[in-house]
Formats: sequence, structure tokens, C-alpha cells
Amino acid sequence: MHASLTSRRQFLASSAILTCAPAFAQKTPQRAVVIMCDGFGVEYLEQSRMPVLERWRREGLYRKAQCVMPSVTNTNNASICCGVWPDRHGITGNSYFNERSGVEEYMETADLVMAPTLFDRARKRGVKSALLSSKKKTTTLLSSGTDLILAAESPTPEWVDRLGPAPDIYSREINYWLMKAAIDLLARHREFGCLYVHTTDYPMHTWPPEARESQEHLARLDALLGEAAAAAPDAVFLLTADHGMNHKTRCWDLERSCAARGAPIRIAISVDRDKYLKHHRGYGGIAWVYTNRAGDIDRVAKSMEALEGVESVLTRSEAVKRFHLMGSRIGDLVVLGDRDTVFGELDAEQEALPAEYRAHGSLHETGVPIVVYNSHTRIPENFDYNWEIARWLY
Repeated sequence: MHASLTSRRQFLASSAILTCAPAFAQKTPQRAVVIMCDGFGVEYLEQSRMPVLERWRREGLYRKAQCVMPSVTNTNNASICCGVWPDRHGITGNSYFNERSGVEEYMETADLVMAPTLFDRARKRGVKSALLSSKKKTTTLLSSGTDLILAAESPTPEWVDRLGPAPDIYSREINYWLMKAAIDLLARHREFGCLYVHTTDYPMHTWPPEARESQEHLARLDALLGEAAAAAPDAVFLLTADHGMNHKTRCWDLERSCAARGAPIRIAISVDRDKYLKHHRGYGGIAWVYTNRAGDIDRVAKSMEALEGVESVLTRSEAVKRFHLMGSRIGDLVVLGDRDTVFGELDAEQEALPAEYRAHGSLHETGVPIVVYNSHTRIPENFDYNWEIARWLY
């Protein structure tokens, strides 16, 4: 259920002692740059020539880690920024079913985040923070505690005067513009001790790792990482991703398929759906399914388990336990697709997807890198998940 701003503040106050003093918190905060490279699964790192990141991996720390489920941007962005599982911060997808209003809503407002952000924790240590994102939705979701916000999708006139007009959100060039903004802040505004930079995964949705365009995109980003490190030689750089990306061959409309099999449901939510439909058409590898009655759960589950490409169907309690999710913000059933399958709204039960279609959300896009470079303090070496990367900073 949609949390009120009052309840969020009460939650933050009650949990501050747990989340503002992690076991590995630095005694003297070092300037820090967290780079959340959207869609940058391990396969992109391993198949691209990125000499700066190679040096960071060699001289710093590198781990192959896992993202949290569902493997979508908002859930993982919130986990990385808050340093906790989704059952603590409450962001369970890009979209969710608001049971109070009875409609599907985008999950992109700060009042939905039920745990302190990295910026909240930094502020308690007297550190000013900046949140920079290619996507506007990130700046509305993770704004708590920030001192400066920039969405490259809709920059202010001051930023346009400084860097020129930002490229279109559906381009690889917008990531270059965003990194230039980060470099500008690092070079000219040392008062910001914490920068969180979030790129867009449009290039990963558009090109596989081996494609020339992908190689060019990541080579340019790699060079910009080098420029950022040169602009802030005192800073620690922490890089990770929210998910990987795979080609998908089929999409199911679960509402239509269940109805056709005599097991109608209330609603099915593609957890990947956000406002950036050109990325993935709103389809994703996991879905929340709400039944009309509790007595329908077994029948609906069996109906969906029989669909080609459905890897598993979990009950709410099973999904909460397995994926550390907030139970009040997921469906009665959780449906996971295999490597080739996504779910969404269609004009028919099923649709074959074109060869160029790429998406995420399932268990098959969970492998992500963690790179920590130039830390002046001991770096924890037991990173298993992307959300652990920055919780030790403050």
C-alpha cells in the first residue's frame, strides 16, 4: 500500500540507528563518486575494451556480484542508494499496483522509499551530495537528502549554458553529457563530497555487447571515467550496475492467457514498465499477479505454470522470503520468465519478439560488476550484491 510521507518519516526515525552506522562506515569521509551504470551486466564489461576500468580493477577491487530481484532499475537503484534489501526500502519495481487506489502506478516518488538514502546518511556526517541521472525518474525517486539534483533528460538552463543542450534521452550521447556534468562538478565544486551518477541503459537495450555501437559507447564512457578520476584524484570511485540485458523471443499477456484458460485474474503488472517505453515496450521478465479471490490462487498458478517460457510461479510469501521483497507491494503470485520470456500488455495472448528486442527483469540478468578504486580506507571484500557497494561510506 502507498506509504504516506508521515509514515516514511516515522520509519526513517525508527531505523536511523540501524542504517546510518554500517559496520564498515569510514571515520573520516573521503570524497566519493558512485556510478550506477544502467544495464552494464558483466557480459558488457568482459566483451568491451575499457582500459580505465581495467586499471581500476587491477589497482582496486573487482567482484562479480548479483543484483537484487526483480532485476529492474528502480528496485536496484533504491537498493544501491539505500544499502539495504527491497524489504527495507520498499521499492519493488518500476511499476506497482496501488491497492489503495486500485490502479497501476509508476514507482518513482520519494515518499515510497522507506529507508534512508546514501544522501541522508552523508548529510548526518556533514557531507553535501549531488544526484545526477540521465533519467528524470531517478531524481524524483531518490531525492531525499540531496543538495543538488540534475536530470539530463530535462536539464536546467544553467546546465545548458554550461554544457550545451543535452542529447535525447533515447541516445547513447546523453550518457556522455551526464558524465561531463559530473566531471564539471568534481573539478569546480569540491563542496560536494558525494556524487551519485546514474546513466541510461538505452544503449544496452539497443545493442548487444559485441555490437560496434556498444563498443563505441563503452569506450567513450571509459574515457570519461578516466577524466573524472583525473578531476578528482582524492575521490574513491565505486561502480556497479542494476542489471544485465538479454534478447527475448516471446511475450505473454498474463491477463489474456489466464482468462483464455478459465482462470481470470484481477490484474498482472509487468514490473519493468516505466515511462521509457522505447527501451522495452513495458515488457519485463517478472510480473506481479493479483487474483480476484484468495481461492483462485492455485488455479491461476497452474494456468501460468503451463505457459511456455514460464520458469516458476511463486506465492507472495515464497517471493518475500526468496528475494527479500516488501510483501505489501507485490502480487498474490510472482511469475518469472526464463531467459527468453517477458510479460506485458498485448493485443493477443502471446507475441513473438523481433531479433533486436532486448530486456531484463528475470533471474537471467542478475550478474553485475562491482569496482572500487582509490579508496583511502579498508574496502570490505565480501561483496555479494550490488547494494553492498556504498553502505560502508557513511
